Amino acid sequence: MKGREKDANIRLLLPSDISGAIGVTRAAAWNQLPSDWERLLSLEPEGCLMLESGGRMAATTTVVGYGRELAWVGMVLTAPEFRRRGFAESLIERAMEFVERRGIQTVKLDATEAGNGLYRKFGFVEECAVQRWQRAPGPVEAGEILPYCPDLVYDRAKFGADRAALLEQLAELGAASVPGEGYAMGRPGFSAAYFGPCVANSPAAARRLLRWFLGDHAGEHVFWDLFPANKEAVTIAQHFGFVPVRHLVRMALHRSATRPVANPAEVFAIAGFELG
Repeated sequence: MKGREKDANIRLLLPSDISGAIGVTRAAAWNQLPSDWERLLSLEPEGCLMLESGGRMAATTTVVGYGRELAWVGMVLTAPEFRRRGFAESLIERAMEFVERRGIQTVKLDATEAGNGLYRKFGFVEECAVQRWQRAPGPVEAGEILPYCPDLVYDRAKFGADRAALLEQLAELGAASVPGEGYAMGRPGFSAAYFGPCVANSPAAARRLLRWFLGDHAGEHVFWDLFPANKEAVTIAQHFGFVPVRHLVRMALHRSATRPVANPAEVFAIAGFELG
């Protein structure tokens, strides 16, 4: 703990801690539900960390491993009354120890402007921009129902690592495919329904998949996290009435010469800032 707080303690986050984690999440006005924390715990129980101070949950950080190729850091949150005490730095340090024990080659995360400097201390470098776009409730012509057919080989080639366990869980919340062209998923959120991930080999397929999702969520706010470098995704978002509301930076730390190969040109929506 680097001597910052004598009563501060880092430990694994447990299912019984989710209510406290949601309190920290709400204080930050983030979109996650208790089920999102449950998903993180089921995917990587040894990577979900919390810091207690004075008997209260003060901060959180999660790490999800996608094989030995990639680890994803997320949910770096500190309750407002505990900020500027170095708690986030202590948790990232512990998260990096977890990555080292696992022998994972690359670590990535999506950083806010406030967190950018912290991650640079650990050797992370900027990779690309990520934006959150939002659509207000409004009518949309419903798309056809497209049964989901997993293509994990295709997804791995575009994402750069094996995330089959994550996709299996997300598919239970809503998923659709355009056979041979791509897939999309979506899930509920506290402030808005969430569109993503969406991986497609053409803008036409991405449009069909988005229309499928919006057809079920026309009466809700919808979040969509995308790469602004994917100009086709930006064009589609604008066409359907989305506007950018948050700007983040994807950062990476490569711990070996071997790096996961991704193809972001066909990634129309990420799975979430905490999932990649």
